[in-house]
Amino acid sequence: MYFTVAEANAILPDVIKKFEMAMAKKKNVANIQAIVEKTSMGSLDHLIETRQKLNAAIVEFYEAVKMLEDTGAVIKGLDQGLLDFASKRFDEEVWLCWKYGETKISFWHEKDIGFMGRKPLASDDLSLV
Repeated sequence: MYFTVAEANAILPDVIKKFEMAMAKKKNVANIQAIVEKTSMGSLDHLIETRQKLNAAIVEFYEAVKMLEDTGAVIKGLDQGLLDFASKRFDEEVWLCWKYGETKISFWHEKDIGFMGRKPLASDDLSLV
């Protein structure tokens, strides 16, 4: 599936919500993991209960990632806040690039070049694909 800039921007509010949910779920996993590490010296019952919470949190995280990916966005770096949307510029496959905190798609980069190679969209790029 290829996105035009307009199509990617149209779904971006929903993508942002799902991205934030995935980040929150990941943070929850990290928090519970820290508790598991501290709990390893406690009672076996408490350790089992905490590990079950961790397993449930991991499942919730992966479900949030799947919901985000189901939008068509490609996660390039959850920790870095990077998502891409497949697009075409003339006959070349490219990525429309979004970084957490941006309110719209304003950059693109070649398929084999990452975030550091992103370029601003020119007005004639607005109809990519």
